[in-house]
Amino acid sequence: MKITEVRVIVTCPTRNYVVVKILTDEPGLYGVGDATLNGRELAVAAALKEHIAPLLIGRDPDRIEDIWQMLFRGTYWRGGPVLMTALAGVDTALWDIKGKRAGLPVYSLLGGKTREGVLAYTHAGGSSFEAVEDDVRSKMAQGFKVIRCQVAIPGNVGTYGTGGGAEAASATWREAPGKGDTEWGDGGPMPAVETWEPGPYLRTVPKLFEYLRTTLGDEIELFHDVHERLTPIQSARLAKELEPYHLYFLEDCLRPEHKESFRLIRAHSTTPLAMGELFHTRWDCLPLISEQLIDFIRCDLGHIGGITEGQKIAHIAETYYVQTAWHGPGDIGPAMHAANVHLDFSLANFGVQEMVHFPQQVHDVLPGAPVCRNGYLYVSDAPGLGVDVNEELAAKYPYERAYLPMTRRADGAMMDW
Repeated sequence: MKITEVRVIVTCPTRNYVVVKILTDEPGLYGVGDATLNGRELAVAAALKEHIAPLLIGRDPDRIEDIWQMLFRGTYWRGGPVLMTALAGVDTALWDIKGKRAGLPVYSLLGGKTREGVLAYTHAGGSSFEAVEDDVRSKMAQGFKVIRCQVAIPGNVGTYGTGGGAEAASATWREAPGKGDTEWGDGGPMPAVETWEPGPYLRTVPKLFEYLRTTLGDEIELFHDVHERLTPIQSARLAKELEPYHLYFLEDCLRPEHKESFRLIRAHSTTPLAMGELFHTRWDCLPLISEQLIDFIRCDLGHIGGITEGQKIAHIAETYYVQTAWHGPGDIGPAMHAANVHLDFSLANFGVQEMVHFPQQVHDVLPGAPVCRNGYLYVSDAPGLGVDVNEELAAKYPYERAYLPMTRRADGAMMDW
């Protein structure tokens, strides 16, 4: 069996997605993967079309590990979000082919199911404590048992995550509630700009969870996403002050560059910690896992090279009692969400899986996304990942330039979004 063609499909059924379709010389046998990098979709598409696709023609798609190593190590200058996202698109498509050829769902090839359903979390947010409570209660009524909670911060503009699930699944920042001012340049919109200050944030978040525990009780699992905005000492303070409210975890409280800073947080708090959304390889994860500085590793399979790398990271983490919580936002496509859940089913140290509800246009163009029932995710038992792409319909939704928001401090200095 040989690879005969690699198609890179950029489509925007409410938001931009990059789809990798790998065809083989066996009639009707192809694989579908996802290579979406929010705000830099065309960079990944160009890397795939111009540099990676020519390397794949004529190769045996069954040799997933060998192809992975070739694409990762063969560039010499390796890693980074663009190349690792491109690699993830190829990797997931190859696993899809392998499953179809074997007549088995991908989770079966990864060792088979270790559970009957994959515990999912969703997002709740609002402009006030009462609004967040209402949103949490609505998610609980849908069966969710783990919920991320974000609230608007007084004096800040466009607080991250306050739109809850609607924001997570929205087409672009333009449709997400609570965003800052929008600028326009030649050919379309420029990034929305939010403002953020740590003082009001650090005073507000503990009060939010005090309120939620008082009104909702202790049975529902709640957590919070810092989104990499705090310094180490600020993070230690927040984690310590949140201890009485028993968070499921505190997510991404530091930027990804200086992992040693997690030692400071760990020394001051027993609040569980999760990290990894902006990591790209197992080596990014290694010090946090091996020193047990985190409790959940939450890489994005779409930005670390796909299932092949995710499985390796998970197996390393299992040795150190670290659970998985893969990133699963609306800005990765159904194929990658399916890859998440297939891997989740197979892992002994699975923890929880982020999920979103896709708009109907996405289901029409990219059918086969996991389904959520009573707070658990499920994938099809069809061979492969169970996903597909309607190329004719995808062509009716051309790429639209869009960016993630940017954040500045009150004095105008650049800040992490």
